[in-house]
Amino acid sequence: MRGTCTSASAELGESVAATAAVARTWLLVEQPGPWGPKALTSSRLDPAVGRELERLADGTGVRVALIRRPGRHADRHVPAAHRVFLAHTAPGASWVRAGSVADPAELAALDFTALGTGSHGGFGDGYAGPPLALVCTNGRRDRCCAVQGRPLAAALAAAEGAGVWEATHLGGHRFSPTMLVLPFGYAYGRVDGPLAKEVLAAAHAGRVVLDGCRGRSFWDRPEQAADLAVRALTGEEREGALEVSGTTADGPDHWTVRVRHADGRAWDVSVARTAAQPPRPESCGGALGTPAALAAERVSAVGFRS
Repeated sequence: MRGTCTSASAELGESVAATAAVARTWLLVEQPGPWGPKALTSSRLDPAVGRELERLADGTGVRVALIRRPGRHADRHVPAAHRVFLAHTAPGASWVRAGSVADPAELAALDFTALGTGSHGGFGDGYAGPPLALVCTNGRRDRCCAVQGRPLAAALAAAEGAGVWEATHLGGHRFSPTMLVLPFGYAYGRVDGPLAKEVLAAAHAGRVVLDGCRGRSFWDRPEQAADLAVRALTGEEREGALEVSGTTADGPDHWTVRVRHADGRAWDVSVARTAAQPPRPESCGGALGTPAALAAERVSAVGFRS
């Protein structure tokens, strides 16, 4: 698709690394039918409920998104019950809970602060299905998400089944098709069918695929860059093998991130933020911009802790 934000990003060789939306916990609410640009307040979900969920989630580490099954959506279908997933993405302590509500307004009773710290409060039941694959398809927010995301979601659902959902917004339109995999929270960009299937097979085995990986949503972007850099250096694929034990700001655009391995090894990763050049559209129809690009400049081993 020439002339789109995705084609501009790809032609400029823009890295997808360290661009994942930041969320420790995801609250996913089934809402069929069309979605507007800001789906929580411009869909068939009561906009007052959408605003309240946004308010409750603000600053808690919880991100709310709407989901729907792949397929045609220009209908008046109103489900008797809305499927709901809660997913916490902490390394080595990820979980997904599944439930349903007759009215999404019921979700305002959740303790969002506790959800952000990894406490589900007994909502729903433990989810034992395949990894959840969320593909951004909201064309009213950016046309690339619909044109590229919806065919991927449909093909993936036909091949992989019930774990595949369309989602309202995962950030990074210019990397479409974008996909988030739960429970681990690793996001991917420029995803095609073979890569999506490889990522889901790996997630089922508790592993991470680095190809196309944007980072783990549990961490801020400097930590995402550090995690991916250590994985690339060591070849570590297990999702829970690495943790970030501390981040030091060395300046407004530089950080040192300490990454520890479960076996006691540790690394200091120097991460820098620059403005991507030359300017490019961050969304179709939007003004040219210089999005922040974060990259690991140096990875230094700091000893072995038994």
